[in-house]
Amino acid sequence: MPAEIKLTAKDFKSDQEVRWCPGCGDYAILAAVQGFLPELGIARENIVFVSGIGCSSRFPYYLNTYGMHSIHGRAPAIATGLASTRPDLSVWVITGDGDALSIGGNHLIHALRRNVNLKILLFNNQIYGLTKGQYSPTSEQGKITKSTPMGSLDAPFHPLSLAIGAEASFVARTIDSDRKHLTEVLRQAAQHEGTALVEIYQNCNIFNDGAFDLLKDPATRDTALLRLEHGQPYRLPQHPNGADGEEIVHDAHDPDPTRAFALSRMSHPTPIGVLRSVQRPVYDKQMNEQVQEAVTNRGEGKLEDLLTGSDTWLVR
Repeated sequence: MPAEIKLTAKDFKSDQEVRWCPGCGDYAILAAVQGFLPELGIARENIVFVSGIGCSSRFPYYLNTYGMHSIHGRAPAIATGLASTRPDLSVWVITGDGDALSIGGNHLIHALRRNVNLKILLFNNQIYGLTKGQYSPTSEQGKITKSTPMGSLDAPFHPLSLAIGAEASFVARTIDSDRKHLTEVLRQAAQHEGTALVEIYQNCNIFNDGAFDLLKDPATRDTALLRLEHGQPYRLPQHPNGADGEEIVHDAHDPDPTRAFALSRMSHPTPIGVLRSVQRPVYDKQMNEQVQEAVTNRGEGKLEDLLTGSDTWLVR
């Protein structure tokens, strides 16, 4: 982007009417993303948002960048192809707890383990909002919904635990209504080389209102939240015997994922911030290096050679 061009949040607002339920947490996330994107210093035509299906997946319509409202659960796969072939682009995936962890679970874990250069924003409202209130893969056991009138029997996924188990190199959590914290986490995710997964607690005020009130209410949030900052100390919860918990200096860059995984399982208090940020080989770079090596050593390949080579058969 030419140095003289200065973009603002307004430049990233499309001409489309934003259509979510009044009071939805998606509005706050959209405003935060639009306000953050100018920091990237990247031309709008070099930024792409790929979404799946769900309330959050309307995001590409509302951003004045390139975007694709794609297939249910398949946004990470489509974004992988794009990021692998166009390393000049900043590629973001917008998904929800249903889209990413139900039909899209397989695509999500493989994008994470490959460490493709993607930024995945997973909006977690612990419910299916677009289809009107069924339980989702992150709904708590016993959740009463239209699809579970006697209470959900399923044990919920913990998205960050799943990500760390899939060898994700960047794992973070933030909250829709905390603009400052959300923006800082987005900033760190954008700077990370490889796949960055950011879970965003997002309130669905129609079908699961108040799911995160404990973490948002000024009267309770200071004790309900564990704010993680790399290099800063935090204290583990009090032991059942009443003894104070151990004080630990948070190391987001620790190559051993044990501590990050333990943090991902905590709920009282609930950790927010960057749990893990480590460097490891990036898939698209490695893939392009292999292609370049093949071209250097063997020359440009031809489709006819594949079709008529020794590993083909004629079926009559």
